[in-house]
Parts: sequence; C-alpha cells; structure tokens
Amino acid sequence: MIEALIGFAAIFGLALLRVPLAFSMGLVGLIGIGLTRGWMPAMASTAQVVYDTGFAYTLSVIPLFILMGNFVARAGLAHELFHAAYTFIGHRRGGLAHATIAACAGFGAICGSSIATAATMSKVAYPSMKKLGYSDALSTGVIAAGGTLGIMIPPSTIMVIYGIITETHIGKLFAAGVIPGALTAILMMGAVVIMTSRDPEHAPAGEKFTWPERWAALRGIWGVLLLVVVVLGGIYGGFFTATEGAGMGAMGAFLFALARRALNWKTLFEVLVESARTTAMLFTLLIAATIFANFVNFTSMPMELKDWITHLGLSPIMIVAAMMMIYILLGTVMEELTMVLLTIPLFFPIVIQLGFDPVWFGVLIVMVIQIGLISPPVGMNLFVLNTLLPKVGLATIFRGVWPLVLVLIITLGILLAFPGLSLWLPSMMD
Repeated sequence: MIEALIGFAAIFGLALLRVPLAFSMGLVGLIGIGLTRGWMPAMASTAQVVYDTGFAYTLSVIPLFILMGNFVARAGLAHELFHAAYTFIGHRRGGLAHATIAACAGFGAICGSSIATAATMSKVAYPSMKKLGYSDALSTGVIAAGGTLGIMIPPSTIMVIYGIITETHIGKLFAAGVIPGALTAILMMGAVVIMTSRDPEHAPAGEKFTWPERWAALRGIWGVLLLVVVVLGGIYGGFFTATEGAGMGAMGAFLFALARRALNWKTLFEVLVESARTTAMLFTLLIAATIFANFVNFTSMPMELKDWITHLGLSPIMIVAAMMMIYILLGTVMEELTMVLLTIPLFFPIVIQLGFDPVWFGVLIVMVIQIGLISPPVGMNLFVLNTLLPKVGLATIFRGVWPLVLVLIITLGILLAFPGLSLWLPSMMD
C-alpha cells in the first residue's frame, strides 16, 4: 500500500510544480510499475496501454460525439433552443433564467460537454438577461449551473470515459442519465423560483408570446429533436451501438450545419482542428490514467482499502455516501476529470464488492463532477464565464452559483437514496 501512497504524493507534488497531469500520471505509473515489477514489464505494459487505447474501436465514440457537438454549435442551434424555451416560459418572473436552464438541457443533449454548454449559453443567454435587468449574480449562476447538465443528459463524454475505464455498458449509462438530468433541471428551476421571489426586481418577467409564435419557435429546433431521436433512440432501441450512434449523430450534425450554410472551408477546418485537439487531450489523459491505474492495481492498496472500509462497520450505502463526500471535498481543490481518473481505480472495486450497480455509481460520479464544476475556488465553469464575461467579477459569479451548488448536492442525495431513478430506464434495455 505504501507504494501507491507514494505514487499519489508524487502526482500531487508534480502538480504543484505545474507539470501537466497526463505526464505526471504516466510517468509515476511507469516508474511505479518498473520499481515493483521490473522495467521490462513496465515498458511492455505501457506500450500495450498506448496501443490498445489508440486502436480501441469503442473509444471512437469520443471524437465522434465531440465532432457532433462542434458542428451543432457552429450551426447556431443554441440560439433556437433558447428562443424556443423563452417563448414558452419567458413571460414569468425569472423566465429568462428558466429558459436558460431548459436551453442548457437541450444543448447538452447534443453536445455532451459542460464547459462547451456554459460557454455557448454565456454568449446566447447572458446578453438577453442583462438587457432585461437581471442581476449579474443570478445570470451567471444560472448559466454556470445549467451548463453542468451537458454531462448528465446523454450523450455525455464523461459517461463515455467512465464506461471505458470501468467496462460499463455505455448505452445503459446514457439511459441512466435521462431521469437524473431532467430531475436536476427541474430542481434548478425550483431554486430560481425561490431566488427570484426573494429578489423580484433582479429577475423581471419578459414578453409574452402567442401560441402561433411558440409553434414557430418549436419548428426552429427540429434539427435538435431529430438528432436526439436518431442517436439516443437508435442506441436505446438496439438498432446500433453507441459508437455507430455517435457516427450517425456526427454525420447528421454535419449535414444540418451544411444545410444552414453555417460551414465553409475555413469553419470546417476549425471544427476539425478543435475536435482533434480535444480528442487528443482526452486520449492522453486516458492513456496516462490507465498506466497509473495499472500501477495501483499491482500494489496491495485496493485490497487493503477495501478491508479497512469493511472493518469500519458502516452499512454499504453509508460507505458510498462517504465516498461522495470525499468527492465533493476533492472537487473544491481539484479539476474534476483529474479527480475521477485518480480515484476510480480505488473506489470502483469497492463499490462492486459491496454489490452496487456500476451504472448507478456512474450517475453518482457524474453528479459529483457537476458539483465540482461550479464549486469555488476551482470550478471550471466559473472560470469559463469569468473569461468570457470579463466585466463580471469572480466574487459575483460565486455569489450567484452557491444556491445552485446546494441544489446539486440535494439531487445527489436523492439519487443516492433512490437508485431506481437511475436504473429504471437501463433496466428496460435488458
């Protein structure tokens, strides 16, 4: 066990020296395997990980979903989603905030990235809220929190990464995120109602639209609905795998962007480069995390940690709850993907030994990542908004997002207490 603890300490030490995470995990894992198993096995194991990751067919789902999200963003569908939501609920107090959350949920269903959702909606929703007189705290808090829906509502790149690392069925993970994602959006809207009732002058009602105008707005988002039905409906219905669904989605998003004349040779090149850059980053992290996970599995740490937890006398559900508390605390000081890649090799075997469903645990992992994305001081969504909206200070964004952090924690408690909310839809796929 001491070897693994030294490995974790080395990674944190290198992080303090600003060494990139992927390099740190890969280097520590390689040296750790070399010192414990020998240098020839270490080199062979590392080469095998690089080869298997680079040529894994299941991993092709990652660049395809990233490509689909980038094409959709270029097609300007976020504007149509926001406008459609606004026509239905914008006339209520805090209606623009509700519309932002609904648009984030819709955009997340075709994007799969929290940061991309928050960044896009900051350009789409914030100007409208600012013009109507919404407070900066409420506006940015809603955008930051609504952006996290992008990784819960399928397709989700985080779910794909979790599924690959733990060998969990990706289609079932996608199905498991539907009800929790909808529940989270509803509870966020409930929080907005409470927040705006206490401070109504900072969230005035917008204009009211007629039903013909609402139906016209809905017709503008037919591309989103078609993509969701084809991709997710095909995966859930068993017509094609998650990878094939991602390919269909990427092709559909490309054709849709092309039909809307949103692409030329320059923008197409930019989309491809951006998708390749994001994919390379994720693959590098996956390779490094797998090397480090192999090192941890070679040590006695997983077994000793399981024995120690077992002897605490806690019930299985309390053990998982304790893990979630650890994740929430780590999310305030660590980047979320880093946190998951480092801890899954330790916690996942324990969860399986306790008899819990890996799909359910995957939903819990995504939820704690959502919390970490908007938890000061290192929440990535907060810094994305601060960068894109430089006139809004971080303190203002922190103040606006805290009520919604509490909403996510409450949602995590509900999902922890009622696993059926996550497992009902996946059970229909058996």
